[in-house]
Amino acid sequence: MFNLKSTIFKFFSLFSVIRVYNITVIVIAQYLTSIFILGHQKDTLEVILDPYLFVIILCSSIAIASGYIINNFYDYEKDIINRPIRSSIDKSIRKRTKLSLYFALNFLCLFLSLLISIRAASFFLVYIFALWFYSHKLKKIVIIGNICSAILTITPFFAIFLYYKNFELIIFIYALFLFFIILAKDIIKDLENLKGDFTLNYQTIAVVHGEKSSKVAISIIILISYINVINLILNFDIGLMFYYYYLCLFILAYILFILWKSRTKKEYLIIHNIMRALIILGIISIVLI
Repeated sequence: MFNLKSTIFKFFSLFSVIRVYNITVIVIAQYLTSIFILGHQKDTLEVILDPYLFVIILCSSIAIASGYIINNFYDYEKDIINRPIRSSIDKSIRKRTKLSLYFALNFLCLFLSLLISIRAASFFLVYIFALWFYSHKLKKIVIIGNICSAILTITPFFAIFLYYKNFELIIFIYALFLFFIILAKDIIKDLENLKGDFTLNYQTIAVVHGEKSSKVAISIIILISYINVINLILNFDIGLMFYYYYLCLFILAYILFILWKSRTKKEYLIIHNIMRALIILGIISIVLI
């Protein structure tokens, strides 16, 4: 018998598993990057209505969704410890259903990418494999897991770079800034999830070397980001986006200050959310270029 309440709950559970909100942010970031940075020579409407760009972004979203599913599959036990409420929602979808959806999404991604070119299909095939290998093996390796997570997060933007064949130096400087911010956020997230990682023997910096070493690593990454921001402000034409980068200097300094005072999961969660807000604000600020 059809149960409307159960169906609605499973829908929202699936919404949680594939992190639709994160994917939405990435889609917006890809379009803004295409309009204001990579395809700025073209008319805005022409970029938005470009069918090939649409398919590339759609394939990126599908691949990321499948990546979240397989990551949720492998991290189920850890999430029960670190995120009991969300885990209780996610478990309404059976593991078998998650795997079936994972393979279906990957097949759809590769099929759609073939409509563009063999090169595009090869790109997404490698990306899908990398997402699986990260969830299965790499994320449990100290340092490597964090670096791979940051790389995989910015990889969809390289699909856009390849499409527009725009390899200006400033593009890579932007990507480098985003990489280090995501890397710092990921290590902060490990501090937040220390209990579950320690229990299930995930080899994060915090588990292997302790909280102090994690804070040292985050501090070094933030200092590198500082140098990157100053380089962007002084040496590149970034339009009105310099307001965002000046704000970054203050926010990153504040994060560095409260990081060394933080001890609890709640405090690390606050820092994690500040970093997330900084990334989202940076995406919105692309329109200022």
